[in-house]
Amino acid sequence: MNDVVIRNAGPADIPIIQELAELIWWPTYSPIVAPEQIRFMLDLIYSSAALEKVMQEGTQRFLLLQDDNGYQGFAAFGVRAEDDTIFKLHKLYIDTRNQGKGYGKMLINEIKTRLRQNGIRTLDLNVNRHNKAKSFYEKLGFVVIKEEDVSIGPYWMNDFVMRLTF
Repeated sequence: MNDVVIRNAGPADIPIIQELAELIWWPTYSPIVAPEQIRFMLDLIYSSAALEKVMQEGTQRFLLLQDDNGYQGFAAFGVRAEDDTIFKLHKLYIDTRNQGKGYGKMLINEIKTRLRQNGIRTLDLNVNRHNKAKSFYEKLGFVVIKEEDVSIGPYWMNDFVMRLTF
C-alpha cells in the first residue's frame, strides 16, 4: 500500500477539495440523482464562498487524504448544532478509482481519534437511501437511526441518518 498522509485542510486547499468533489460526485451520484441536481449541489456546497464560510466559522473541519499518487479523498466533520456531544460527518469522499483500499476507513478512524481526544463518542451522518456507501458505513458500525428528507433548493435529499457510538 502507498504511504498515506491525512492532514488538516484550510482555505488554501479549497481548489483541491473542489477538484476532488467534481471527480467523485458524478460517478457516485449519477445512478441515483439527476444531473441537474448534482450540478446544483456541487455549485452550492463546493463554491469557494461556501467552503470558506464553513471553514472560517469552524462549523466543518476538513481533512485531506493523500497517497503517493496525490490527493485521493477528503472528509469534513463538525459539532451538531442541537447537541454539542454529537458530531456530524458532513462529507466523506474517496476517488472512485481508489475505493476499497481502506482510505475511507482511515479517514473515519482519524476523525474518531480526534473526537475521542475531546471526550466525544458519537458521530452521525446522512447518506442517500439509495447510495451504496450505506453498506460501507454499516461495516464500520454505523446504524440507521431514522430517515430524513432534506430540502436543498428545489431538490430533496432522501437520506438515512446513521449513528456510530464508539
